[in-house]
Amino acid sequence: MTRVVVHASGELLAAAAAARLITALVDAQAEHGVASVVLTGGRTGIGVLEQVRRSPARGAVDWANVDVYWGDERFLPDGDPERNETQAREALLDHVPVDPERVHPMAPSDGKFGEDADAAAAHYAEVLAAKAAPATDIAVPRFDVLLLGVGEEGHTASLFPDTPYVKEAERTVVGVHDCPKPPPTRISLTLPAIQAASEVWLMTTGAAKAEPVAAALAGAKPVDIPAAGARGRNKTLWLLDATAATQLPTGS
Repeated sequence: MTRVVVHASGELLAAAAAARLITALVDAQAEHGVASVVLTGGRTGIGVLEQVRRSPARGAVDWANVDVYWGDERFLPDGDPERNETQAREALLDHVPVDPERVHPMAPSDGKFGEDADAAAAHYAEVLAAKAAPATDIAVPRFDVLLLGVGEEGHTASLFPDTPYVKEAERTVVGVHDCPKPPPTRISLTLPAIQAASEVWLMTTGAAKAEPVAAALAGAKPVDIPAAGARGRNKTLWLLDATAATQLPTGS
C-alpha cells in the first residue's frame, strides 16, 4: 500500500511525522515488546527527530527497547558534524534513555576499518544479519519503520541514479564511492534491505524535489530514480510539503 500525505510546510511535515513515528514505535512495542527504526539524515530527517525530542508524547515510547539503525552514513571520522549519527544523537538520541547496545551506527572512517568503506559496509551487513528476523528471506532485522529522504536527482539513502549500488541485488549494505554529492564516500543499505522493512517513509520538501517525487510515484525505474525502488512490505508512505507535491496529479 502506497499513501501520499501532503503538508502545508516542512515544519508541519516534521511535526506530523514525529507524531506518526512515536505512535508507530508505541504500536510496535505493544505487538512485539521492542520496536526497530532505521534513521536518515538530511534537514527533514533530523528535523523529525528534533520534533520527537520536543514532543510531550515522547515518553510514551520505551526507549530502552528501541533498536536504532541507519539507512546510510557519510564515511567521515567519528563525531564529525556531517555524520548522520552525530546529528541524530544531538537531535534525539542523547536526550532519551536508549540502550547503547541497541544503537547500531555505521563505522566511521577513523574506526577499526580505517578508510576501507567496503570493509565497514560488510561489517554492518554482519551486524544486521546477527539480528535478522527468522521469518525474513533476507539477512536483516525486522525494521518497523525505515525513514528516508529524497534528493533532487531522485537518490535515496546513498543510492544514486545509474550506479552499480542502486542495482545491487545480493548484498544488504554497500560501500558507495564517487558520490556526486559530497562527501564522495558513504555506506548505504541497498534496495533489497530497504524493501524488507515493514514500513518505508519517504520524506522530502521543496520545489526541486517535485520532479523526482512525481517520477517515482508514476513508476519510474529505480536505476533512474532510486527512490522509486524504496517500498515497504506493508506500507510505503510519502510525506511531502506542498512544494514537493506540485507535479503530482490532482487527487494524489
